[in-house]
This record gives sequence, structure tokens and C-alpha cells, in this order.
Amino acid sequence: MYEFVSGKIDSITPTQIVINCGGVGYQAQITLHAYEQFKDKESVKVFTHLSITENQHSLYGFASLEERDLFRALIGVSGVGPSTARVILSSYATKDLANAIIQGQLHILKSIKGIGPKTAQRLVIELQDKLQKMDIGSDLSSGVASGHQVNQEALMALEALGFQKQQAAKVLSKISMEMPDATIEILIKKALQLL
Repeated sequence: MYEFVSGKIDSITPTQIVINCGGVGYQAQITLHAYEQFKDKESVKVFTHLSITENQHSLYGFASLEERDLFRALIGVSGVGPSTARVILSSYATKDLANAIIQGQLHILKSIKGIGPKTAQRLVIELQDKLQKMDIGSDLSSGVASGHQVNQEALMALEALGFQKQQAAKVLSKISMEMPDATIEILIKKALQLL
């Protein structure tokens, strides 16, 4: 319903922001990462998600589309509501969290307040493939499109060689963390050693 709200910050705390947009104050619940992005700015563009329940309407605000997309993916998991999703997103950066889910790193997920072993497993089972398709967690270290493209091309090559996409993606992510500037050839050679 609301794609984003853009305007001057009226007030901000680590958990919520009020944006003055054309004389109307929009209050949105935010993550700690969004707070870090917004706190020193006068005007902001906040990507939003409206959550409607029987008892209330709540607006959630995010610093990026990726953060909002991950929030929406998280609340689609059974047992994870908007408040829990916000805690999860406040615990780790968007890309780090997406990579933890894609790589099945349960210990990282279980370290988040309110996430037990069963919920951590559900997050991995239900979101692993979805997040790989959404491309939120790709290119772990450099955050540059070219690095992401190198990973994608290496992944396609490994798939063409008959390796499972999920397993190959995990191995490539690990190599990318250790060697952020690796070429496609190096990625593929290293991956073949580990697969």
C-alpha cells in the first residue's frame, strides 16, 4: 500500500522514526541498521511495509529495498512475525543475514535473541532457495555488481558441470569471503577442489 515515505525527520530513536511528509507525521518501526543510516540525516526516503492485524496497523521502515525484501521473506516463515523479523534484521547486516540463511549457518541464526533451533531450521529450509533467487546475500565481501556477476557466472559454470546449485553456491560464497578479488577461473578451480 505504501511503497515509501519521503520527508524530513521529525524524531528518531533506535526503534522508530517519525517522518514529516507534507505536514503529516508518519511513524514507522525501524531496525537498528536503518537507524544507523538515518540518524545523522535531515531528510530521508524510507521504504515501508504496512502490517495489518486485528488489533493494529503498523508501518515498518527500512533503509534499503533489500532490507525490506528480507523482512517480507522472514515474516513469510511460520512463527516469525513482524516484531521478530525486526529483531532478526537488527542483529545482523542484511547481506550477512541472507548469507547465513543461504549457507545454513544455524549457529549464527540461533545466536539471535528469540530464535531457537526449530525456528533457525525453518528459516533455512523455507528461505534458502528463495534468497538465492532474490540475490540479497550474493557477493559477500565487495558489494560490487562486478563481483556478484563473477560469482553468478562461476555458479552457472559449475551447474553446467553437473553440480547442485545449492552446494555450489555455498562453496563459492566461502571462496569469495576468503578471496574477494578472485576471477571466474580461480573461483571455478577452487570450487572444483572443494566439491
